[in-house]
Amino acid sequence: MRNINFRFIALVVFLFCVFLTFKGYKAYKASLITPTPTPTVETQKKVTLLEGWRVEEMAEKLNKELGIKNEDFLKIAKEGYMFPDTYFFDQDASASAVASKLRATFDLKYDADLQTKIKNAGLTPSEGVILASIVEREARSSEARRMVASILLKRLRIDMGLNVDASIQYALGYQTQEKSWWKRHLTKNDLKVNSPYNSYIHAGLPPTPICNPSLSSLEAVANADLKTPYLYYSHDLEGVPHYAKTLEEHNQNVANYL
Repeated sequence: MRNINFRFIALVVFLFCVFLTFKGYKAYKASLITPTPTPTVETQKKVTLLEGWRVEEMAEKLNKELGIKNEDFLKIAKEGYMFPDTYFFDQDASASAVASKLRATFDLKYDADLQTKIKNAGLTPSEGVILASIVEREARSSEARRMVASILLKRLRIDMGLNVDASIQYALGYQTQEKSWWKRHLTKNDLKVNSPYNSYIHAGLPPTPICNPSLSSLEAVANADLKTPYLYYSHDLEGVPHYAKTLEEHNQNVANYL
């Protein structure tokens, strides 16, 4: 009887030790596994890239907020296709990761429906982006953008020069005195600058986009009124647009509002 009780007790003790050993091993093993944290707003950096910025302006912002070297971003950023928006990036995000995110967002926004409408207007998808970039710099509101897009499309269709100041500003580049990439007041000599982006001396669209347009500007080109009666536009000192059907009307608007 004593022998049987001893064996039973020994077996219980053995099994209990095995249990404790196994439990301890599981706890030890679990301690070695470090779960990958789910990215949260708190662990990321909020970066806002404005509509109508050129890639150089985006590079400056990314350098300031994320420490990305300007030249690293500019090597891979494609003008016109870096979608402007508010993003949350890892604080150690690379230039490649940021550029890929901006391009992926652009591709999502510039969908097949918009591209089909732009093709129906007589432009290729890439030409649509170029025109949208001009519209972005030439007009402020969604309504004005659609009107300007309609007028510029009409000019293209009748082989008239676009004659837009924004393309000249892009050609002139950074203005040291103004500390801006967009010269505020153009001179007559500026309009003669020797550049393929000078829409006053070169017909058609410039070779590439001149900034990174918003969805509103892309939609403005896609939904442009191909039957617009207007051929000219100008903006007064408050930024309010004024449209004209003839050069005479346009000159009168300039005299009245500028």
